[in-house]
Amino acid sequence: MYFKAHITPIVQENTMMILFFKRYFFTLKPLFFGLLFIVPFLSSAQLVDKIIAKVDNQIVLKSELELTFLQFMASAQGQNPEMVKCKVLESLVMNKLLAAKAEIDSVTVDREQVERELTDRMNYFIQSIGSERKLEEYYGKTIDQLKADLKKQVKEQLLIKKMQRSIVDKVKVTPAEVKKYFNAIPKDSLPYFSTEVEIGQILKAPIPTKQDKLEVRQKLEELKAKIQAGEDFCALATRYSEDPGSAANCGELGFFPKGSLVPEYEGVAYKLKPGELSSIIETEYGFHLIQLIERRANEVNTRHILIKPGAKSVDLVASIRCLDSLRNKIIGDSISFEKAAKDNSDDKATKSNGGYFQDPKNGTNKMSLENIDAGLFFMIDTMTVGNISQPIPIILEDGTKAMRIIYFKSKTPPHQANLKDDYQKIYQAAMKERENRLLDDWFNKTKAEVFIDIDSEYKSCQILKVPN
Repeated sequence: MYFKAHITPIVQENTMMILFFKRYFFTLKPLFFGLLFIVPFLSSAQLVDKIIAKVDNQIVLKSELELTFLQFMASAQGQNPEMVKCKVLESLVMNKLLAAKAEIDSVTVDREQVERELTDRMNYFIQSIGSERKLEEYYGKTIDQLKADLKKQVKEQLLIKKMQRSIVDKVKVTPAEVKKYFNAIPKDSLPYFSTEVEIGQILKAPIPTKQDKLEVRQKLEELKAKIQAGEDFCALATRYSEDPGSAANCGELGFFPKGSLVPEYEGVAYKLKPGELSSIIETEYGFHLIQLIERRANEVNTRHILIKPGAKSVDLVASIRCLDSLRNKIIGDSISFEKAAKDNSDDKATKSNGGYFQDPKNGTNKMSLENIDAGLFFMIDTMTVGNISQPIPIILEDGTKAMRIIYFKSKTPPHQANLKDDYQKIYQAAMKERENRLLDDWFNKTKAEVFIDIDSEYKSCQILKVPN
């Protein structure tokens, strides 16, 4: 927990399917994820391969089509496999056309953006497999070689996404258009939604006292002295570090370019010599003892021991008092729950959304009960819609104790999709359809301007056919 933002698997949007009207409308548009999310560093030696499409200087490989097709078939049950494969190929060709036009139009992406994305993805793969060494052993390549393989894909995907954004950037739909879109859907194709709820939280983490911080500093100074006396950094990091992402890997973070680490950490790391230990530094995540492993141009690989100040009961009491005060103000209508969350919550994931949790599948505040964690589920099971809970304790992912209040805003019973209860989902679907039509128009116009050749094996897909 030392990055500017929490690193999660970098799985970008992989289809432009209408969000939930699968029976009514099935379409694939530009695919931004690439093969790296299925087989990250696939080489031609691993699959019998051939070029099945050329778009200017860009190519589509048969292995790319087959692996992407298999992934989509897993979520497109009941669809005609031949149709799906043609749609996937069309989307891959559109990807290449976007990339080719980006090159023709001199569209660029920042080198720093490419490096950040590359670093995020590499670190995801390293964390997934366990260590850099295991990743190198698995693919039979060095980290530098793997990064070189991945860099071209990352740059291409960012270019494609930038081009796609430039085409659909100004797309808007009015409420009347949303209604028209919904009314055009056959009634027997409308999905049936299970129970959905809107839940918000305001979380207050305890603020460490000066004594708490002093104790942590002293502990890290003791560990530093032990390392300087000859004890193994790896063993101490594994035993004492409270960073779950690196502790099991001897505290090692892997290579990060400038701008990827929090300023306090990065400022110290770049001043160290290989093997040198830092002074004890404080960041928003706690206190760190850092050792530089290696520096390459504008990248550093460090390892650290992170210790966080422990929460004392008096701090939790202060959190409870703060939440009690906020709860009374919300109930008394002197402040809205949304403003109270934005101004006071310590949970970055929800505060920017007015304190509300979002459903990971549809991106709206209405969450299916199946997507709620057990703690929240049992909490709202004892609450009435519209109520705000008393302050209750919570243990965060990093083990920190905190307090929070829960707002049970609404509960929608199982129902067939309708404009009243599901407007936001329908709006998003209407937006997607409008974007898809705009992309189709762009594709049909632009494919005549760039050399495209499709293997005769896929002639029946009629990708190059110009619609009437």
